[in-house]
Amino acid sequence: MTAQPPAVPIQGTTRLYAVLGDPVAQVQAPALINPLLAALHRDAVVVPVHARPPHLETVVRGLRHVRNLDGMFVTVPHKAAVRHLADRCGTTVDIVGSANVLRREADGGWLAENFDGSGFVAGLVGAGHDPKGSRVALVGTGGAGSAIAAALLAAGADRLHVYDTDAAKLDALVARLDAHWPGRVHALSGPRPGDVDIAVNATPLGLRAHDPLPFPLEHLPPGCVVADIIMKPRETRLLREAAARGHRVHHGIHMLEGQLNSYRDFFDLR
Repeated sequence: MTAQPPAVPIQGTTRLYAVLGDPVAQVQAPALINPLLAALHRDAVVVPVHARPPHLETVVRGLRHVRNLDGMFVTVPHKAAVRHLADRCGTTVDIVGSANVLRREADGGWLAENFDGSGFVAGLVGAGHDPKGSRVALVGTGGAGSAIAAALLAAGADRLHVYDTDAAKLDALVARLDAHWPGRVHALSGPRPGDVDIAVNATPLGLRAHDPLPFPLEHLPPGCVVADIIMKPRETRLLREAAARGHRVHHGIHMLEGQLNSYRDFFDLR
């Protein structure tokens, strides 16, 4: 068993990073990043912050004034809303319309960026599921889903079929993506992936044991990769039933692991 680095004691000099979500019990960023901070001997800690949507603006504007807070990680359901609370946005945020991380800049302003998509693709490639040249179906175009859609196209996915229950949000995303990757992205009329190489769940369905499947599995071809972005539970109902049908499955934790180097660069954790 690999020895874990000793924990850095929390003290008056400790720098803070917050993880904003609703709920937050499932977040994995503290478990992944706090050991990294300890290994780097950084006097810093990542903590979860449970913020409900009606209170998000109040929480974020308050945190911006916490002088020892250096950054925020953002998860469901705040990724689209939080971009409007930043002073500046990276290019990816402008394309996909959502952010999953904010950093305090030297001038005191806050920069928003989104690494969900690049992290998801890095995880896919690392697991041997390179999307280049593939036909991909993506269900859910919220904060993470929109970033994943753009990253799949940037990585060379041949055709991307997307669906969301919010038709206006779906149409807006398709229009933004088509401006950058014309002719390669298509809206689905329902959550029914068909003849694709990779099928991705980017909805919250699967966080709870009683959730329905985000999309049916019976029409997926043999050999199709079924991917979920939910990290806890690790084995969602979708992945269990896909594996039982003989499909290759791809777990949500890979998306966070794939973002780790991006986080290290973004927050200068070297």
